[in-house]
Amino acid sequence: MIKMTGGVAKFIALKPNKTSGVISSADWVLDEAELTSLFGPKTKMLILNTPHNPLGKVFDRRELEFIANLCKKHNVLCLSDEVYEWMVYEPHKHIRIATLPDMWERTITIGSAGKTFSVTGWKIGWAYGPANLMRNLQVVHQNCVYTCCTPVQEAVARSLEVEIGRFETPECYMSSLARELLPKRDFLVNLLKNNGFKPTIPDGGYFVVADWTALANKVDMSGETDKYKDLRFTKAFAKQASVMAIPPSVFYSDEHKNLGENYARFCFIKVRERQCGLLMKWSVFDRCIWGKN
Repeated sequence: MIKMTGGVAKFIALKPNKTSGVISSADWVLDEAELTSLFGPKTKMLILNTPHNPLGKVFDRRELEFIANLCKKHNVLCLSDEVYEWMVYEPHKHIRIATLPDMWERTITIGSAGKTFSVTGWKIGWAYGPANLMRNLQVVHQNCVYTCCTPVQEAVARSLEVEIGRFETPECYMSSLARELLPKRDFLVNLLKNNGFKPTIPDGGYFVVADWTALANKVDMSGETDKYKDLRFTKAFAKQASVMAIPPSVFYSDEHKNLGENYARFCFIKVRERQCGLLMKWSVFDRCIWGKN
């Protein structure tokens, strides 16, 4: 959309700072010198995503302060996508960049009822920030929103009222969501490890990104013709193991697509029965590729 309006989009990729041992999403970092170099006199906006999709990275205070200082130095707006804000696993904490000093007046924060209340298909969300930025956002909103019906808006509004009334109590849905997802995350991480993947353990969100390259000689990708390896792997894996994964190269700009080729993204926000079904599928796959009993 930026390109369609004549703007210039500059991209920076998170990269792992370690390649062995247990890797978490916190080990994926921005190169601060590279990020600094992308700012200039024509820079208008920085788009931030924390907790991050697909990695599950939760930017810490030091990282956010570095980003905020660049925004202030260059008088840049910050569009902060925080739709996974309630899916953060202890001891990590979600910090809203708008709460940092002198950032409220230059930040638009995006939230999502679809993610918060697990109703993705409703396509309902919100944005908040200072009035002058909201007025401009309303102009765009009028011409780009779809599937936004009044009964669904009313349902979300009532849900928020209920949860605000019991906020920070054990009964609050926002507080319980991460606790409910944590065992599902650990289940999938262990399943991936046991089947030859090298997962990045997410600190937030409900996806696991895993390095699949140890399976390169076990999954027949000879029939796949896509340019990027992760596309070939995920298609072959779906056919041979009946397990769907997303190829991460689709999330990258053209210049960075190669960075996602060794990975696949898996989702763990599933009911227990479906997770058990996944285990059964992989048990069969396990026997086929590893010869395990």
